[in-house]
Amino acid sequence: MTDQGENQVTDCNSLQGKTALITGAARRIGAEIAKTLHAAGANVVIHCRNSLADAEQLRDSLNAQRANSAQVLQLNLDETGKLDKLAADAATFWGGLDCLVNNASSFYPTPVGQITLDDWDNLFNSNLKAPLFLSQAAAPSLRQSQGCIINMVDIHASRPMRKHPVYCAAKAGLAMLTQSLARELGPEVRVNGIAPGAIMWPENDLDETTKQHIIERTALQRHGEPADIAKTVLFLLRDADYITGQIIPVDGGRSLNM
Repeated sequence: MTDQGENQVTDCNSLQGKTALITGAARRIGAEIAKTLHAAGANVVIHCRNSLADAEQLRDSLNAQRANSAQVLQLNLDETGKLDKLAADAATFWGGLDCLVNNASSFYPTPVGQITLDDWDNLFNSNLKAPLFLSQAAAPSLRQSQGCIINMVDIHASRPMRKHPVYCAAKAGLAMLTQSLARELGPEVRVNGIAPGAIMWPENDLDETTKQHIIERTALQRHGEPADIAKTVLFLLRDADYITGQIIPVDGGRSLNM
């Protein structure tokens, strides 16, 4: 009984001493990822853009569970020239960086005929440009720690969603970037992606008819939870030492019937 208990403690804290930087981690799926990695023993750097109060509340909650285990960094990821400092600051808190989760993303419709250059810049900056340049900035620290990068892609990176051509194109670019970085940064750094399906409805809510249509076309006939994504991040960080360049759909089977 004693040995079993000790093994359980070891498993729970298998990320002890590791540091993860999660972008867009103040709320929603990003916050769930931070909580899950923290519960597994990791120190977490919670990045936010505008949701500073939420980020600080999450930080304080995690530090109450384990002292000096969470920090907050605020930055608009469009400020590409500051991404080197973001990566450096994240690595400074606990003397290294073991995982970068590129979670921050913009999402909204851009029907053809209404697309603007601002739409293009916003959606490509958050979904492709920032993950590339932040990954590049973090690469030296990740190489040193034999760490990993996890990109939040989308099932619509390979099968387009109506009225979202710019978003889908940006996510398609992120899917290829994931594979390219896996080639470029191996063997020291593993790079993988996660392609969520219907996990959380967008904050600019879809109408109920559209939501129901999505669920009906999902093999499991239900939407997922942020924990489904967070557990996949944990797997890729903790248990997937021989997986790189892959994109894992977490979509309840939605991609079987797009």
